[in-house]
Formats: sequence, C-alpha cells, structure tokens
Amino acid sequence: MSHHVYAFEPPERFVAGTVGAPGERTFFLQARGGGRLISVALEKVQVSLLAEKLEELLQEAHRRFGVDLTAETVTETTDNEPLDTPLDEEFRVGTLGLQFDVDTATVVIEAIAVGEEETEEREGELEEDEDDELITADRDRLRVRLTPAATRAFIERAKRVVASGRPPCPLCGQPLDARGHLCPRHNGYRR
Repeated sequence: MSHHVYAFEPPERFVAGTVGAPGERTFFLQARGGGRLISVALEKVQVSLLAEKLEELLQEAHRRFGVDLTAETVTETTDNEPLDTPLDEEFRVGTLGLQFDVDTATVVIEAIAVGEEETEEREGELEEDEDDELITADRDRLRVRLTPAATRAFIERAKRVVASGRPPCPLCGQPLDARGHLCPRHNGYRR
C-alpha cells in the first residue's frame, strides 16, 4: 500500500485548531501552501505536548547552536482565524517528531499516521528506534518546516486552543461541562 508525504517547506499557514463544542472538540493540525490544504486529527494532549516540546526545542537550539531567537520578528498579527475549509481529515496522528535543522535554522515537525500496532496491545519488549523507523516508513505523514518566529506563533496559538476548553473544577481540576461533573472531592456528588 502506498503512503503519502505531505511536505510544506515552508507552509503559508500552519496552525492547531478545533471543531466542536468544549468537551466534544476534535483537534486538528492544518497546513496550507502551494494550493494544497491538509488537515490531520490528533488528541488534545498531543497538541499540548507539541507546544511544550517545541518551546524546549527552541531553547535547546539557542543554547547549543547559538540560534538567535530574538532577531526574527513576527510581522503578521496573531492568527486567530478559524481552520480553513473544507476540513477533510487526511489521517489521525499517532506519532509526532521534532527536529531542528542547524543548516537552515528551521524547525521540522512531522506528524505520522497512527498504525495498526498502535491500536493493539504490543507483546514483549519495546522495539528499538531503528525498528520504529521501519515500522513508520509506510505510513502517511505531514512534514512542515518553520522558522523560529513561525514556530513561536504556532506555540502561542496551540496554547490558546488547548486553554479555550472547559474550565477546570476548582476542587479536583477535572474539566467541568455544562451539566457539572461528579467531583471526587465531594465523594461523587454532582457539582
């Protein structure tokens, strides 16, 4: 079976966004460029971790390679626009990969489709990285190359998208929905 590599180096727009009401949202990464629009679905925790790890990657690039993160300024305003339409999910993300390309001073983000072995329980030991590369070689993937400034803009939007969900319960921290929730701090009584 053939696989697709959707490469945007660089994209015109790369954002995280959602569709649906808080508590029932579907999260997407969306890349646009060269007349193409690609949307891939992922979990809220993946968006949150992606933003966190991108921040760490930029700081590490600054520390190890002396990349000047303050020299480049974002000339555009903050992207608060909704996701572009049509919103057709190409695949669901199973693995995210990050890399800093020292030669071009860019961040490479790769979102790889979920595979069959990720939906089933694995038996035995975890596989080596080389084996993982062989396993993921035949999966669809979205590859995006961003400047440090574009990466910072992506991080800020991703944080806003994640934070715009349901407010947390002041007692237990679990998300509240319109009907309330069964709070463990109240011995299961509805709050």
